[in-house]
Amino acid sequence: MSLAVFGSVGLDDISTPSGEVKGVIGGSAVYFSLAASLFTDVRLAANVGGDFPESAWTTLRERGTDLTGLQLFADRQTFRWSGKYQGDMNEAQTLNTELNVLVEQPLVPESYRDSRYLFLANMSPDTQLEILEQFPRAVAFADTMNLWIDTSRENLERLMSLVYGLVLNDGEARMLTGEHNLLKAGAKLQQMGPDVIVIKKGEHGCFLFTPDGRFGLPAYPVENVVDPTGAGDSFAGGMMGALAEMENFSMDALRRAMAYGTVCASLTVEKFSTGGLEESTRHVVNERYNEFREFLRFS
Repeated sequence: MSLAVFGSVGLDDISTPSGEVKGVIGGSAVYFSLAASLFTDVRLAANVGGDFPESAWTTLRERGTDLTGLQLFADRQTFRWSGKYQGDMNEAQTLNTELNVLVEQPLVPESYRDSRYLFLANMSPDTQLEILEQFPRAVAFADTMNLWIDTSRENLERLMSLVYGLVLNDGEARMLTGEHNLLKAGAKLQQMGPDVIVIKKGEHGCFLFTPDGRFGLPAYPVENVVDPTGAGDSFAGGMMGALAEMENFSMDALRRAMAYGTVCASLTVEKFSTGGLEESTRHVVNERYNEFREFLRFS
């Protein structure tokens, strides 16, 4: 079943202990789509400037991704982000952000509106609400960030009352609920509307909260972390892609989908930019999924 994603396309400058790269491919919609396209048909929507390389779409086109929702502003620049990772690399230090074409409303193609599944990557809640209104029959998940919690809380809470699922990191969960303990935070987030809450904890894994219970996973063990950029978006893409493929939101399906998301995130962090996901295949993902399952088996 088709999965539509609305998010960002970017060009990143990244510094980690493994090295530095400049002007590499990034953006939430790109990482998400590369992961999700390993499982299901993806429809990508984002704004892009004239400076974004056409060659960046080769892998997604080969996987059958629908790019009708790309809105090109030929005379303007693509969203740009610069960041630095140090220490445990669990969080980046943002050095510079240039919104550029990201300030414009995304295009919602008519051909996307029958999508069964929808993911609203990190954007302003106002924009997410406007998009959501055009997908009344979709099973929708959303992402957010601390900026919107601080500046657009009312609309964010309205969005939460309308989506099926919310994906956010541990810091955002604590900020949104005022609870330091993540189990309490997850329960409080459920009371705010979404049936499904996924709290990402970076290298420490993730938590799932549903009406049927709770679940926790560690991160897939990666020996050499090169670049964590996009890991959270890759996790969401793998999870949503797997759910769309299964067409099932049972507790068991959600657990498996989170494991697939964790595997996709592990592939991302092993290389700079999108290289890890571009080089991967479903066979590689399945092998790592089976290794992960064996790693977790204790009876």
